[in-house]
Amino acid sequence: MAGRDRKNSIKALFGGDILPAGEAAPETKAAPTANEPAAAPVRTSSGAVKAMGLSLTSITREAEEARALRQALQDGERIVSLDTDKIDVSFVNDRLSDEERDDPDFLALVDSIRESGQQVPILVRPAPAGNADKGEGDRYQVAYGHRRLRAARRLGQPVKAIVKTLSDDELVLAQGKENAERRNLSFIERALFAHTLVRRGFERKLVCDALAVQKSELSRLLQVADAVPFRFVREIGPAPKAGRERWMALGALYENGNGAEIEKSEDEVHSERFRSATSDERFQMLFDRLMRRAPKAAPATEAIIRPDGGVLAHVERKGKAVRIAFAPEVDPAFIEALTARMKDDYADFLAARKDAKAGKT
Repeated sequence: MAGRDRKNSIKALFGGDILPAGEAAPETKAAPTANEPAAAPVRTSSGAVKAMGLSLTSITREAEEARALRQALQDGERIVSLDTDKIDVSFVNDRLSDEERDDPDFLALVDSIRESGQQVPILVRPAPAGNADKGEGDRYQVAYGHRRLRAARRLGQPVKAIVKTLSDDELVLAQGKENAERRNLSFIERALFAHTLVRRGFERKLVCDALAVQKSELSRLLQVADAVPFRFVREIGPAPKAGRERWMALGALYENGNGAEIEKSEDEVHSERFRSATSDERFQMLFDRLMRRAPKAAPATEAIIRPDGGVLAHVERKGKAVRIAFAPEVDPAFIEALTARMKDDYADFLAARKDAKAGKT
């Protein structure tokens, strides 16, 4: 019963209509008739033009969060203005994006808030007791709205927020819902999110609910997160186009390799071309590097010289294997006689070594 009540409270938090109370749908003007002169073109403000740069995903996110805002207001929650220095990120990181480097919509979001203000508040909870020693006064922790928080910090302005008491489970569910409704997490971001939650002791069923995945998919996410070293995942970034199959293939290269993969990866991720590439390109570069087989080392060769200065034979050494290749002009009879003597000479060599060891003892 307690579990059902918890789920119901989470659903209530994110329920409601698309538009906040009192907000009307945008009007649409009819086209001018034949006897009616067409209206002069309306100049759009620079702020509106920049706001239009937000992706369709971002617009959908704003609508969904507006629904959450309306429900929160109906539940009696207040919108407050908070100093961004008093807000901590969630205890579980779910993004690999390095702001504008791997998240091109971030700069558009910053411009939109600069020009039009923050339209939708973020959701925070009072920070756990362990975070209270980071500064004076109350501290908070984000449940959703991490990008808007970063944008406000970049602009050096307070952030609008709804403060609500949430358990760790409720925060995880809220954070997972935010990710599903704004820009979907890439496969590797979901894998790291799941891996972090499991390591922190959250039940797998809750992790599945937060990510909206089945147990089989959760197993795949955890498999990849365990296989690919985190430092290389961090260098690659979210790689949104590299789906499950390709990440699993990359993980298999690390799991089934001979240990050289780490050295190859270190070399690749520190190259200039890697650092200047997009996230998806970085994934492909590292994958290609690990797929590339190292060139076979040429065998070490030593020439055996005849008394007249010519080459009698070449001795090739590759690992423990040794190959003697006689020059074409060497008399075949000599090669035959040498081959016949090798058995006896090797027996004499072993006997001499045995006697030498016996003498030492």
